[in-house]
Amino acid sequence: MATRRRKATRYLTLSAVLAALGVILLALGALVEVLDLTMAAIASFTVVFAVIELKGKYPLLVYLVTSVLALLLLPSKTPALVYLLFAGYYPILKALLEGYFSRALSWLLKILAFNVAAAVTVLVSVKVFVLYAVEWRAWYIVLLLPLTAVFVIYDVALSRLITAYMVRLRGRFRFLKDE
Repeated sequence: MATRRRKATRYLTLSAVLAALGVILLALGALVEVLDLTMAAIASFTVVFAVIELKGKYPLLVYLVTSVLALLLLPSKTPALVYLLFAGYYPILKALLEGYFSRALSWLLKILAFNVAAAVTVLVSVKVFVLYAVEWRAWYIVLLLPLTAVFVIYDVALSRLITAYMVRLRGRFRFLKDE
């Protein structure tokens, strides 16, 4: 019983540290507005780490806590919004889709999920935060193909970074060992 409680405490502590790191990364994106999308993508690596090391409910907790704190604390909501509506939960979705579906079907579902998330992000930006003064439908349609290409590059880079972590770095860290 004590071992299970100790393990749960370790997992929760590491989740809190990952959430705090995610908020800090998103804050950097909010302060240097050129980096808002980049920092949202980098902050998603905290969820990647939670998916690999913690599994279960902990990646979802990291995503939710980071999203809520970023929306509450950041002066610019763009990185928080991108993280909330796509970058934060995408590593969880990626793991699920790649684990249960064929490569072609998982790619199709990932691209569909991205396009829906991009449309929702633009819609929320316009309607809730009033971030853009231009007609959003026209811009979204024009940018759909380049956005999807950038997403594919992001997904491939994410896969390669996950592989590099698993092959080269995972054994060097002593997170959650002795279990």
